[in-house]
Amino acid sequence: MSRLRPLAALLLAGLLGACSILPPSEALSIYRLPASALPAHTSPRSAWSLRVNKPYSNPLLDSTRIAVLPPGDQISAYQGVRWSDRAPALLRDRLLAAFIDDGRIAAVSSDESRLQADLELDGDLRAFHSEYHDGRPSARILLEARLVHSASLRIIASRRFAVSQAASDSSVGAVVKAFGQAGDQLARELLDWTLSQGQAARQQ
Repeated sequence: MSRLRPLAALLLAGLLGACSILPPSEALSIYRLPASALPAHTSPRSAWSLRVNKPYSNPLLDSTRIAVLPPGDQISAYQGVRWSDRAPALLRDRLLAAFIDDGRIAAVSSDESRLQADLELDGDLRAFHSEYHDGRPSARILLEARLVHSASLRIIASRRFAVSQAASDSSVGAVVKAFGQAGDQLARELLDWTLSQGQAARQQ
């Protein structure tokens, strides 16, 4: 037993030395999707309820990585930074907050709670990345939106929403801010469209 102790000590020292040469873990900066609160409306609330679902997306966008499309066809991601949640969930939560802030729909929920609602806002997230034009990055969001009757699963209306917002410079912070501005614009357009289509459907 006494002869095994020096050997164990040598093995332990070797393991500790090996650990010291491992590369340090990557330091990540986590970003939320910036959002500006929409003004509340004093007009009468609608008599129908809405559930905002997380949009479908491909595996590339269903990620916390901040995707970037440089010149050419290769898709990459900014190094050392992440979204605070996967892109489809980020967008759903942004839209949910917009409908709640607006206040013109009587009751709003998300697919996280699975509460019963008269209509559902569904869709496919086709783009949620930055792309470069003349060396300047822009945030691009493309959503194929669908308004669905919950009981029958009938599509009431559908529309493509495409929004782009140029960043003030090429820094990651500026790109994230551009995503927030694009999200604000998308929320305003989608909100007005949903209210219009929802009211028309309920009157039929």
